[in-house]
Amino acid sequence: MSLQQNSFASFVPEAVAEILAGKLQLQVSFEQSTCVKTTSGETIEGAHAVARYLCRLVPSSTLYGTNDLEKAEIDNWLDRSLASDFTTDGALKNLDSILLPRTYLVGYDVTLADLAVFAALKTENGSLKSYPNISRWFNFCSSLDSLKAVLKRHPQDEAQPRTKQADIGKFVELPGAEMGKVVTRFPPEASGYLHIGHAKAALLNQYYQQLFNGKLIMRFDDTNPDKEKVHFEEVIKEDVALLEIKPDHFSFTSDFFDKCLEYADQLIQKGLAYCDDTPADQMKKDRENRVESKNRNNSVETNMALWKEMKCGTEKGTTYCLRAKMDMQCDNGCMRDPTLYRSKLEPHPRTGDKYKVYPTYDFACPIVDSLEGVTHALRTTEYHDRDDQYFWILDKLELRKPYIYEYSRLNLQNTVLSKRKLTWFVDSGIVTGWEDPRFPTVRGVLRRGMTVAGLKQFIASQGSSRSVVTMEWDKIWACNRKVIDPIAPRYTALEKDCIVPLTLEGAKVECKTIPKHPKNPEVGEKKVWLGPKVFLEGADAELLQVGELVTLINWGNVVIKKINRDNEGRVTSLEGSVDSENTDFRNTLKLTWLADVPDVVLTPAVCVQFDHIISKGVLKPEEDFKNFVNYDSMSTQEMLGDPALRDLKKGDIIQLQRRGFFICDQPYSPPSVHSSKETPCTLFLIPDGHTKAMPTSGGKRRKSTDPLLEIQQPAKKQRGPSAIAEEETDKKEEVPAGKNSTAATAAKAAEEAVPVPPTQGEAPAQTPAPSKAELEGLEKEIKEQGDKVRQLKSSGAEKSVVDAEAKEGGGGKAKQKPPQEKQPSSGKQEGAKKTEEKKGAAKVEQEQGKKEKEDQAKKDEGKKVTRLGLEATKEENTSEWYSQIITKAEMIEYYDVSGCYILRPWAFAIWERIQAFFDAEIRKLGVENAYFPMFVSRGALEKEKTHIADFAPEVAWVTRSGSTELAEPIAIRPTSETVMYPTFARWVQSHRDLPIKINQWCNVVRWEFKHPQPFLRTREFLWQEGHTAYEKKTDAEVEVMVILDLYRRVYEELLAIPVVPGKKTEKEKFAGGDYTTTIEAFISASGRGIQGATSHHLGQNFSKMFNIQFEVPGKEGEHDFAYQNSWGLTTRTIGVMTMVHGDNTGLILPPPVACVQVVVIPCGIKASMTEKEKAAVLDTCEAFVARLCAAEIRCRGDMRDNYSPGWKFNHWELKGVPLRVEIGPNDVKNSQFVAIPRDTGEKIAVGNDVAVARVKELLAEMYKRLFNKAKQELDSHIVITENWDEFYSKLDHKNLILAPYCGECEDIIKKKTTRDEPSEPGAPAMGAKALCIPFKQPKDITPGMLCVRPDCNKAANRGVSFMALKKCIICSKSAPVVDKLFHDGSGLATLGD
Repeated sequence: MSLQQNSFASFVPEAVAEILAGKLQLQVSFEQSTCVKTTSGETIEGAHAVARYLCRLVPSSTLYGTNDLEKAEIDNWLDRSLASDFTTDGALKNLDSILLPRTYLVGYDVTLADLAVFAALKTENGSLKSYPNISRWFNFCSSLDSLKAVLKRHPQDEAQPRTKQADIGKFVELPGAEMGKVVTRFPPEASGYLHIGHAKAALLNQYYQQLFNGKLIMRFDDTNPDKEKVHFEEVIKEDVALLEIKPDHFSFTSDFFDKCLEYADQLIQKGLAYCDDTPADQMKKDRENRVESKNRNNSVETNMALWKEMKCGTEKGTTYCLRAKMDMQCDNGCMRDPTLYRSKLEPHPRTGDKYKVYPTYDFACPIVDSLEGVTHALRTTEYHDRDDQYFWILDKLELRKPYIYEYSRLNLQNTVLSKRKLTWFVDSGIVTGWEDPRFPTVRGVLRRGMTVAGLKQFIASQGSSRSVVTMEWDKIWACNRKVIDPIAPRYTALEKDCIVPLTLEGAKVECKTIPKHPKNPEVGEKKVWLGPKVFLEGADAELLQVGELVTLINWGNVVIKKINRDNEGRVTSLEGSVDSENTDFRNTLKLTWLADVPDVVLTPAVCVQFDHIISKGVLKPEEDFKNFVNYDSMSTQEMLGDPALRDLKKGDIIQLQRRGFFICDQPYSPPSVHSSKETPCTLFLIPDGHTKAMPTSGGKRRKSTDPLLEIQQPAKKQRGPSAIAEEETDKKEEVPAGKNSTAATAAKAAEEAVPVPPTQGEAPAQTPAPSKAELEGLEKEIKEQGDKVRQLKSSGAEKSVVDAEAKEGGGGKAKQKPPQEKQPSSGKQEGAKKTEEKKGAAKVEQEQGKKEKEDQAKKDEGKKVTRLGLEATKEENTSEWYSQIITKAEMIEYYDVSGCYILRPWAFAIWERIQAFFDAEIRKLGVENAYFPMFVSRGALEKEKTHIADFAPEVAWVTRSGSTELAEPIAIRPTSETVMYPTFARWVQSHRDLPIKINQWCNVVRWEFKHPQPFLRTREFLWQEGHTAYEKKTDAEVEVMVILDLYRRVYEELLAIPVVPGKKTEKEKFAGGDYTTTIEAFISASGRGIQGATSHHLGQNFSKMFNIQFEVPGKEGEHDFAYQNSWGLTTRTIGVMTMVHGDNTGLILPPPVACVQVVVIPCGIKASMTEKEKAAVLDTCEAFVARLCAAEIRCRGDMRDNYSPGWKFNHWELKGVPLRVEIGPNDVKNSQFVAIPRDTGEKIAVGNDVAVARVKELLAEMYKRLFNKAKQELDSHIVITENWDEFYSKLDHKNLILAPYCGECEDIIKKKTTRDEPSEPGAPAMGAKALCIPFKQPKDITPGMLCVRPDCNKAANRGVSFMALKKCIICSKSAPVVDKLFHDGSGLATLGD
C-alpha cells in the first residue's frame, strides 16, 4: 500500500491499517498518492476507496459496518466529509445535534465514518469549542491509541510543546560533503520581496557553507522576463544583507543563456527534444491523460528547423515550445515531456532583445548548478517529483551531478507565501505594499517588530528536517520575545479617552531618574515626573475602593480616600494620599500612571494592532484564498504616553507597561509650521507568542476588559455567528463570580440602577431611597443567610436544600433594591433612580462580596496560561495523565518508530541507581557481567521449540543487507537463552566448570503488540538478564529465591513499592522452564496489578536442547545435564514507580533512586535589593548545595535568574524531586532554611546547625510515607472470597480477588468474566487472567473446599488472586493474594518473561 507522503489526506487508510495491523499483512510505503495494489495486480486509488478495500479484506472487522444499512450510512458520511461546505457553521451545527445522543457516528464502534469525519475536522480543531458534542466526540477519537499512533506521524496536526529545551533544530549531515569543497546556492526569483520561507532557504544554505568552510552562491533566477524586475534584485540583496548573509558570489541564470541554447541543440540532435505547438491548455490535459503530442515523432531536421524559427522569434516560431522527450507513460507527471524552452518576445532586463526564447527554471537549474560547481542543491520537498527530471537532464547532457538534499517548506497558518498571491494583495491595495507589517516578507515582519536575531533563532530551531508542518506564528514571535525582552526599555501609556485624575494629598512636583529596564541597567535611565495630580486608566479606577492601598509603579503606595462618580456610576475622579512609609508591595494592585505636571507635556501616541490577513488557519488546496481575506485586519487606539516617548526613533523597540511590546514606526514630531498640528508617535504592537492578551488594566485581580483590548486581540468588526457568541460569553465572564454569588448580584443590581432618561413628556419616577438603618439591617440579614448557604454547601447538603436557602437570600437582596414602577407598554423606562439609591443598593452587595472577590483575586493572582503542568488527572484519565507526566517531567522523548522511546537523563539516572544496587548484590553471589550479541540465527532460536513458540509473534527479523536479501534471516534477541547456551555448552566439560553465573545489561526487542506504553510495554527495552548453570538442582533452586528476594528489595527498598512474591501458573510460566517465580505490584489508580520481575528455574530443559552436560564426579564416563536458571528485571520498574507514586502535580521520586534528592532555590530576591544583599542569598544557597553534596546527598541548586521562584517550584515538583529547600534573605539572617517534602508540601523550618542530619531524616521519613501509603492501597484492595457471585461483583471495583482454585479452570474463568466492551478506548475486552500463586497464603486450603467456579466440582488445591478494572479482570493461581494483574490493551503486560 502506498500512502501520500507528508499529507493528512492519507489519514483514513493509515488509521485503518493501524487498527487492522494484526489481521492484515501490508507493505506500506510513502509516495506521491494513496493507492493499493491488489493480488490480481489492479490498482485502487483514493484514500476512501483504499480504506473500503482494506476493510473488506477483513470480514470480521466492524470498520465498514455490520450490515447493509450501516454500510450505506458510512458511505454517506464518507461522501459528506469530502464536501467543500462540510466545515461551515450550518454543517457543524447539524453534526453537533447528530452527535448529541451518540458515541459513534454509525453503530456501536469506530467505523470509517468516524475516521473520515475526524480527518475532515482535524484542521478545524481550534474552532470546535462552540460545538460541545463535536468537541466531546473529537477528543474521544483523539484518545484512541490506534489514532494516536497515526497522528504522531503527522506532527503538523498535533499540538506540540512542551518542555523547555535548547531552541535549535536538527541539521542533517550532507551526503558526500567534504571540508572546504561544499558549494551551495540560493536561487531567488527577482519577482518580489523575500519572505520568511526564502529566509529559511538562504540561512540553511549559509549554515552548510559555514559548517564545511565552503562557498555560497547567490544566483538570481531570471529565466522569465515577464516577472524579472531590477528593483526586486536590489531589494533582495538588501534583505539578504539584513539577514546577515554574505554570499561568496553573485550570479544570474541569464549569464548561462548561451550555454543553455547549446545544450538544447544537443538534445534535439540526439532525438531527445522536439518542438510542439499544442496549445497550453490542451497540453496540460494530454499530459494528465498520458496522450502523446502529434509532433513527438517529428524528425530531427524538422525539429531543428522549427527550433530555428523559435530562436528568431518569427510568427510561426512564437507558437511553438521546446519539450523534452522523456516518458509520457511515467507515473511521475513531471517526466511526461516537460517544457524546456518557451517563446517570449518581451525584452529581458539584462539581455534586452538578444533572445526570443527563454529556458524554463527546471531546464536551466540543473545545467547552471553543474556549471557553477554546486555540490549540494538544497530544495524543499515540494520539488521531490522534479528530481527525476533534474537528473535526466544532467544524464543526457553528460554533466556532473550535484547532490540534492530536501528539507521541509515553511508553512504558516493564516498565511500565503506564493508570490503570485502576495502580489495580488499589493495590487489590490489591501496592504500598503511589500513592507506592510501584515505581510510575511522579511521586511514586513521586521517592520512589525521582528528582530534579525529572533528570525535567525526561529529558522535555526526548525533545522533541516524533512517533516512538513504547518506552524502557528506564535512560535516565531516567542523566539523574538526572548531577544527583545532583556533589552526593551519600559515606558507608560494610557488610553486617551479613558483616563481618570487622581489627586494626591501631600505629593509635590518633583522629577526622579529611574532605570528604563528593571533588570538591565545598561538599557539606560529616564526621567519620571511626580506630582499632586496623576492620571490612571479608567478601567483601573473602576476597581478601586475607598480605603484600599494600591501601588503606583515606579513611585510607591497610595491610599484611596474618595471616589467620585457621575450620574451613570462611572468614576470621574479619585482622591488619595501618598503612603511613603509603607514599602510592602506584595498584595496591592499595581497601577500604571502619568503625572499631570505644568510645563511637562505628555506624548500623544497611536497604538496599532494587526490581525492575520487570511482568516482561516489552513487553506485546503481547492479553496480560493480570496474568499478568506480579512479586510479589517488593522485597529488603532489613541494613547497618551510619558514625555520620554518623544525621544523614540523609527525602529526602536519598547515595552509599554502592562500592554506589551511595541516598535516605533513613526516618531513623534512637534507641531508643523504649516498646519500647527503635531504628529503623534505611531507604535505597532509586537506579538509575543502568548495565546492570551497581556493584561492592560485592572491589575491581577481582574480579567482584561480594558477597551484597549482591541489593541491586544484581533479586530472584531467583521464577525460570524460563532464569534459573536464567544464575544457575548466573554462579556458575561467579566463578572468574576457565578450566578448565585453576591458579587454577580451586586453587579446586576448596579447595572439595573443606572438611570435611563424618561421618554419625552414623561416625568421621572420618584422612589424614596432606603434609609441607612434599613440598609444595615438588610446587609446583616443577607450576610447571615449567605453564611448559612455556605455552611450547607460545605457540609454536603442536598442541592434542593441549598437552592431553597439561596433563593431565600435572593429575596433579601431584592428588598435592597428600591421598588420599581411598572414598565409602560412602549418598553421604555418610566423613570430614573437617583445615584445615591444605586450606590446604596450596590454597596451592600459589594461589601458582602468583597471577601469572596479578594479571595478569588488571590487565587488568580499571578496565574499564567501555560501548558507546562499536567492537564489530565490521575483519577479521571489515567492513560493521558501517564502520557503527560513522563513527557513533561522529562522522562522520555517520543521516537519516530512506534513502541520505541528515548530515555532522557532524568529517567536513565533512576535505571542507573537500580543497576548500581543490583549489580553490587549479584557480585556478592559470584555473578559476573558479560555481553553477548543481539543477533540470533534462526537455527539457534528454533532449537527449543516450546520456547520460540511463545516468543514467535514478538521476534523482529533482519532480512536485508542494503538492497541484498540475506541468505537466512537473522533474529534480534527477544531474550538471550538461545544466544548464550550454545556458548555454555562449549564452556562446560566437567563439574569443575560449574557453576556458571553470567549476567548482562542490554536491550531486547519484542515487536508484536498494538498498544505501546512507555516503560510498561515497549518494543525495545533495557534490562538485566542473568543466566546460570549448576551441577545440583537444589543449588539452582536456592538461587531462584535469592534473586527473587533481590528483586523484592529493588521495589521495596529503592522504589518504595510493596510487592507480592509468588509462583506463576503453568499457563503463565516462562516458556520452556520448569517454573517461574514473580513479584507483583499494584497500581491503585487503575486498579491493576503489574508484574515487577521474574526469576525462572529452567530445570534441564535447555541444557538438554543445547547439550550443556558434564561428567558426573566419581562416575567416570557418566554425564548429566546442568540445572539452569534465568532471571530478569527491566526498565518497567520506572513506569511502575511513576504509576504508583505520581500525583496530579507530577512525579514523586523515592529518595533512594532520585537523580536529585534535594533542590535548593533562592527566594525573595527583589529588584529593590542591593547587589550585596542578592549575593548573600545566592552565596548561601551555593554553600548549602556544596555542604549537602559533601555529605553524599544528591543536591542541585537552581540559580537561574530568568525564571521566578514560583516557576521553579512547579518545575521541580513536576520532576518529582523529593525535597525542595527555599532560602531567602530572612533565612540568611536567621541561619535557617525552609524544607518542603514533595509528597506533603509541608513547610518545615530547619536551622543550619542541623542541616545535614535533618535533611537525611526528612528523606528517610518521606520514603517511609511513600511505602506505607502504597502498602495501605494494596492491602485495602485485597478481597478474599470463596463465592462466585461475590467474586464476580467485586471485579468491577478495582479489587484483587483471592479465591480457591482447582488449577484447571483458568481459561474457563477468563471466558466467563470477559465482558462485551473494553474498559477503555482502544483496549480489547479481557477476562480474569492468572497471576501468581502467592507464597504467603492468607488461609489454608481445607478439605471439602471447592474451586470458586460454580460449574467446577473439583477440590481446590491452591488459592488464586484475581483483579478487575471494570471490564478487565486478572487472576492468579494462588489462594488469596494478589498476583500478576495486567491488561493487554493498556500495555500493563509482562516483559520480564
